[in-house]
Amino acid sequence: MKKIILTLAVIALSAIVSAQETRYYNAAGLNVIGKAIPTSKDFTRIDTSAYKFNDKVIEEYACHSTGLAVLFATDSPFIKARWVTSEKNAAENMTAIAQKGLDLYIRKDGEWVFAGVGRPEMDKGPAYATHEGTIVKSMAEGRKECLLYLPLYDRLDSLYIGVAEDSYIEPIDNPFKYRIVIKGSSVTHGLAASRPGMSYSARFGRDNGFHCFNLGFSGKSKLQEEYARYLADIEDVDAFIFDAFSNPSADVVHENFDRFVDIIRQAHPETPLIFMQTERRESRNFDTWREDFEAKKQAAAEEEIRERMKSDKHLYFIPSDDFLGHDHIATSDGSHPTDLGFTYMLESIQPKILKILRKYGIR
Repeated sequence: MKKIILTLAVIALSAIVSAQETRYYNAAGLNVIGKAIPTSKDFTRIDTSAYKFNDKVIEEYACHSTGLAVLFATDSPFIKARWVTSEKNAAENMTAIAQKGLDLYIRKDGEWVFAGVGRPEMDKGPAYATHEGTIVKSMAEGRKECLLYLPLYDRLDSLYIGVAEDSYIEPIDNPFKYRIVIKGSSVTHGLAASRPGMSYSARFGRDNGFHCFNLGFSGKSKLQEEYARYLADIEDVDAFIFDAFSNPSADVVHENFDRFVDIIRQAHPETPLIFMQTERRESRNFDTWREDFEAKKQAAAEEEIRERMKSDKHLYFIPSDDFLGHDHIATSDGSHPTDLGFTYMLESIQPKILKILRKYGIR
């Protein structure tokens, strides 16, 4: 019995010492990237006090930390985190890590290499708001340059990063060049990615060294004027990439497309606007209504784009025939690409987009 008591005392003492050896720093004091326009809140991608969308869901999504990341360096042998999100449970077709968690990459030999995840605490229920955990441990000595992606599909109220008490942590400069705005639907939002850093916009930016801004709005991206006015206000944009046709019906595409482009063009007359056709969803394979709806929507999108391209030499269209591959295993639910689906998508779009960007000296 004495041995058991002594063992428990040692364990308790070790836990106290371990806790004392970790010092937490407010991530807002480091370098937060991914905001196309600065916001009043630390981890919000669009400031809803400045931009109104007349839709509670859109305003909720605007406050997500989607596409945001923290850049810092440390010599700590471990990295921990404490963070607060909303109380919502994870959605049925995405992982909790993607929705509410963190995703860490460390630069090694010039490449951003996956290092670990901040796992949200989902066993407390029903309020899944407070989270704490170790992202990576037992690292070798030396300086590590870190890129920590924030939750894809939730708001982030606070984030503190923990390092060894005798280690330093400091912001580093943004190594990503150019400013690429990616506006779209749940596909851009990254709904079925496994981790925050696995959305196609994050991967495209990380792989090519571009500073990408993720403006995906799940189910709510219908070429609205409110979005166009926000996009028009973004300064120093090198290119826009649009996943614009996943959500609107054919009628809405015809009704909204020209006005949407007009507003953006007034502010960015020669900036490349690269529109991707919506993917051919697997959910239409045996659903005749869905097949008809999606086919009409795709036809409307291509018709509008092709017509506008006659008078706009900086407008581009990328077909989507092979976005999801051809083996029927690339989505979580017939619509939303998984990591494999995004791999197929990037294999298709990346060479085409890079070719367009090179015309504008973006490489």
